[in-house]
Amino acid sequence: MKTSTIVALALAGAAAMLSVGSVHQTATAQMTDWGPKWTSDGKLQLPTGYREWIYLGSPLTPNALNDGKAGFPEYHNVYIQPQAYKIYKQSGTFPEGTIMLKELQLVMESEEADGSRTEVSGRGYFPGAYNGIDIAVKDSKRFAASNNWGYFNFGHHAPPYAETAAAAPTENCAQCHIDNATKDMVFTRFYGPLNN
Repeated sequence: MKTSTIVALALAGAAAMLSVGSVHQTATAQMTDWGPKWTSDGKLQLPTGYREWIYLGSPLTPNALNDGKAGFPEYHNVYIQPQAYKIYKQSGTFPEGTIMLKELQLVMESEEADGSRTEVSGRGYFPGAYNGIDIAVKDSKRFAASNNWGYFNFGHHAPPYAETAAAAPTENCAQCHIDNATKDMVFTRFYGPLNN
């Protein structure tokens, strides 16, 4: 083989390696843009703009239907980053860095024994004030012990919420997901956009 051919092949190989490296760096940079942000001591920072993310649904377990003792007696308004949602829809897998954000919203004050009230649309349950945020993050390095997901509480009260939160112990949140979630620690059966 001629020296010029060997040199050309070597240069082509080097260019291909640089291209692959560049793609990897770009993907990592993009993940940094939309993935979770951490403090130096490992706490999760509360994301901004989450109400502009992909809205997945709002399950409701009101106190009035649970003997006054619902674990989360609010609407669970659940959001996922657009980038993570796109990857999930293409692959069927939640990518590393996925954030499932649940903002709690109180049920408006009831008028009936079952917790319902009457509004212009009829009798039912209606969302009231915001009342807290819980977040799940997929990170297989940080949370290998809890099936690759960590769970965070930013306060169960009216805004403003905490700016950062430490991961909850496995028994507080992760264990319920391990025991009951539909797919990869997520209750996908409650969220139509994840199933279409």
